[in-house]
Amino acid sequence: MKASQRLLVKKSVNPANFNKGGLEKTLSAFSLTMMGVGAIVGSGIFITPGIIAAKYAGPAAMLSFVIAAVVCSLAALCYAEFSSTIPLAGSAYTYVYTVFGEFLAWILGWSLISEYLFAVSSVAVSWSSYFQNLMSGFGLKLPTFLTAAAGTAGVSGAGFNLIAFVVVLAVSLLLVGGLQESTRVNSIMVIVKILVIVLFIGVAIFFVKPANYHPFMPHGVSGLVKGASLAFYAYIGFDAVSTASEEVKNPKRNMPIGIVGSLVVASILYVAMAAVLVGVVHYSKLNVGDPVAYALAVIHQNWAAGIVSLGAVVGMTTVLIVMLYGGTRLLFAISRDGLLPKVFRTVSPHTKVPVKSTWIFGIIASVFAAVIPLDKIAELVNIGTLFAFAMVSIGVVFLRRHETLQQINSSFKVPFYPVLPVVSFLACVYLMLNLQAFTWHMFGIWLVIGIVIYFAYSYRHSCIRAGLRAKESKS
Repeated sequence: MKASQRLLVKKSVNPANFNKGGLEKTLSAFSLTMMGVGAIVGSGIFITPGIIAAKYAGPAAMLSFVIAAVVCSLAALCYAEFSSTIPLAGSAYTYVYTVFGEFLAWILGWSLISEYLFAVSSVAVSWSSYFQNLMSGFGLKLPTFLTAAAGTAGVSGAGFNLIAFVVVLAVSLLLVGGLQESTRVNSIMVIVKILVIVLFIGVAIFFVKPANYHPFMPHGVSGLVKGASLAFYAYIGFDAVSTASEEVKNPKRNMPIGIVGSLVVASILYVAMAAVLVGVVHYSKLNVGDPVAYALAVIHQNWAAGIVSLGAVVGMTTVLIVMLYGGTRLLFAISRDGLLPKVFRTVSPHTKVPVKSTWIFGIIASVFAAVIPLDKIAELVNIGTLFAFAMVSIGVVFLRRHETLQQINSSFKVPFYPVLPVVSFLACVYLMLNLQAFTWHMFGIWLVIGIVIYFAYSYRHSCIRAGLRAKESKS
């Protein structure tokens, strides 16, 4: 076999092995939906609607979220078909390995590692800031050098964000305890978060002024579309649900429900929040760091501000749980294929959880969160996610043509095939091309590191390639 063919060797899929991965099947459709909402709806729901309204779309910010939800739903439908057809851990990495081959799968998997790793780190830094605000309300304050990373404005010399460091390790400890316990805690927190959002809407809706909705689109269609581009990133996270495929009781039924259902619930919450927020306060005044708290102050409902801050902390905690979970299952899947060391695929016989993988990933993310400024660690999240969305979307076309996979009875099919997968692919590529040059530079450096690791270790330890060598030696 030629070297180029070896790079594109594909992962074979045997339905008989779907239940032999070593992970325990405990997740229901409800658990998956709560995971998705937990990943999508974080602190951003208390911030993003105000920024989009003030800088881009005006009162039409609610429509920006609708447009973004439609674009995300295209990718979500593609994920749903893949996850119900190939219920294995690894999400987009496993799907691409099956239809495009090993090298592209490694590139995508390495990109997704950056998404989960830097998402956890950046959310932990934001969690630290909100938690410090809550503590200050009780007159408690830690020294600056223990709450901000080196390089952060106002911090000279060495800095270590102790709170961000500890919260990531705490979530890692929760995940190590078992998936069923982790999803139970996540579901409770998601319900609390939804109740806080509903509380704000229920209180603020009585102070809505119809005049604040005029003009509805002050910056025209271009402002609406720019707002949708920003809103798109608020929805990032539902793809983490697909990493749970191997731990779902009935993946053919529950995976599509969890992925699409979480996106629907999150969309309703974002649109409702935007609609009420711009009705309470004129859009031109919402370009602040905490627009929801500002709106509550305007209508003299300061008693609810503390509850909203609590909701933001709870919201970010659920994001940490799901993204940290997604990262560890991704490492598990890549390691099981031999592309990463065996330590990442070791599963505890008691909890059925990849304990070592969870701790390694958690410790690295906690250190990043503690020492690297937020604006630096957030750069790689968006581009890695869009790359995965694009590959999964176009991958559906190749999935339908796959001889073995055609025989698998998938419970979900993307409608209007092949138009929707192609449109989703083009939309994701368009958004990638509109990212900042610095983001592309960082992404390029990350990929170079990944390629070096692949040829230094992964290429020689690939399980599939080892099987091919064995067959060639026999012949």
